[in-house]
Amino acid sequence: MDRIGVFLSDWQVLFREGIHFTLSGEDDFEVIGETTSNEDALKAIEANPPDVAVLNTNHEKLDGIRVAGHLRRNFPSIATVLIMDSDDDEQLFQAIKSGASACLTKEIEPADLIDSIRAAAQGEQPISDALLRPEIASRVLDEFEEFTVIGEQVGNVLAQLTPGETEILHHIANGAPLDQIYQTLGIGEESVSRAFKTILAKLVANDQSRQVIAAVPTGLPMSVRARLAGQSSEDYVTREEFSAFKDSIRERLKAAMDEAD
Repeated sequence: MDRIGVFLSDWQVLFREGIHFTLSGEDDFEVIGETTSNEDALKAIEANPPDVAVLNTNHEKLDGIRVAGHLRRNFPSIATVLIMDSDDDEQLFQAIKSGASACLTKEIEPADLIDSIRAAAQGEQPISDALLRPEIASRVLDEFEEFTVIGEQVGNVLAQLTPGETEILHHIANGAPLDQIYQTLGIGEESVSRAFKTILAKLVANDQSRQVIAAVPTGLPMSVRARLAGQSSEDYVTREEFSAFKDSIRERLKAAMDEAD
């Protein structure tokens, strides 16, 4: 049986060694490298790709969320498990958009950590459980509202939520328990899990597309740049103002999506 290769990066040496010790007790894991720096981790991972990269989100020079996004774009076969020093909704939301498979805190039980790393290696997304948090569900809805505005300005190239996905998130954002959602919408656990998987994929794809659009070097109206940067803008551009850039943007997005496949 092939063992799951894991790379570890965390600034807190004792915590990282604790993960190493925990994984060493499992027959199906092999720690192939470790470091205290995400910069060093990225170099090592690119040179010798593991199955799973376990990274801390809180490094000053290069945080784990940025590394996760880079790996998702350039090494999509590597699953990323992010570790937060403490529970933080903002970091968790950014981790979701980066394409990380899981995002945990240092208070996690060793057995749960092992399960999450193993699930990530098998292509699962434990991070989807974050969508059950009302705060995160609300953030996702806000994000897609912003995508709608941006999408109208760039030729509707960004994915949108379906009415069903929106309805599920609205119920969660309003604090409804899952059992009530199942009953109200007439769906089951499998339908919600499938919706969560699709929502995660759309968030990741849109975030990558958003970066590509923002990287168009010249000519983008300031109002669009402001929205792409997450800033508010009272100015709106017409479809005519943006028409000269559509072909270029679509080509960039297609290239980015081809790399991600």
